[in-house]
Amino acid sequence: MSFRTRNEEKSYKPGMERYFSRIRSLAIVRDYVLFKLMCVFFVLLVFAACNNNKTSATDTQQAPAQTADATAPGKKNILFFGDSLTAGYGLDDEQEAFPGVIQRRIDSLKLPYHVINAGVSGETTAGGLGRIDWTLKHKVDIFILELGANDGLRGVPVSETKKNLHTIITKVKAKYPDAKIILAGMMVPPSMGADYANSFKAVFPAIAEKDKVELIPFLLDHVAGIPKLNQGDGIHPTAEGAKIVADNVWVVLKGDL
Repeated sequence: MSFRTRNEEKSYKPGMERYFSRIRSLAIVRDYVLFKLMCVFFVLLVFAACNNNKTSATDTQQAPAQTADATAPGKKNILFFGDSLTAGYGLDDEQEAFPGVIQRRIDSLKLPYHVINAGVSGETTAGGLGRIDWTLKHKVDIFILELGANDGLRGVPVSETKKNLHTIITKVKAKYPDAKIILAGMMVPPSMGADYANSFKAVFPAIAEKDKVELIPFLLDHVAGIPKLNQGDGIHPTAEGAKIVADNVWVVLKGDL
C-alpha cells in the first residue's frame, strides 16, 4: 500500500465516522421528534373521539326534546308519539303534519291544550319503546300512539309489534295513570301477503281492547291509495292529505277534550 493510499485511508475513516455519527445523531433527533408528534396526534385523536361521543350522546338525549316542548302555561299536553306520518316527512313545514293541523283546530276553538309532536321518521315500535321513557319526562294528559307502519313494511313479526305497542302503553299508564290513551290503527299493502296483512290489521283493535284504550280504526282512511293526497312515494300524505288524517284523529280525540 502506498503512502498516499494509507494517508487517504486515515483521512477517510475519521470522515466516515463523523458522517455516520452525525447520521446517528440525526436519527435520534428524528425519532424523538416523531415520537413527540405521535404523542400529540394520539392526544388529539382521543380528544376528538371523546368530543364526538359527547356530541352524539347529547344529540341522542336532546332529539326528543327538539320535538317535545315544555307544557304551555295553563294548558294540558297532547303528545303524538309516532313515526314519519306524525313527524311530517316530506312536508315543507312540520306544522303541516296532522298534529299541527290538530293544534290549529284546538287554538281556533280556544281549548286549553298544547300539542307535542314526538314523531321520528323511520321509527318502528321497537325504536319507540327505546325512547318512550325519555319522552315521558314531559307531562302527558292525552297520549296518541301512532307506530307500527314501519314494522309492517319491514315484515316484522306481528307478535313483536303487538308486544312493543302493549309495553309502550303500559309504560304510559304507569307514569301517568290519569292520561287518556288513543291508539292509531294501521294497515299494510296486500303485497305483504294476505295472511300477514290481515294479522297486522288485527293487532290494533286487539291491543285497544286488551289495554282499554281508544282506537282510531285506520289513521290513513280516505287518504291511503289516493295519489293526489300522497307525496311521490305514495306513502306519506301531502299537506292536503294530512288535513284528512287530522279529521280521522279528531273524530276520536274530540271526546277527550
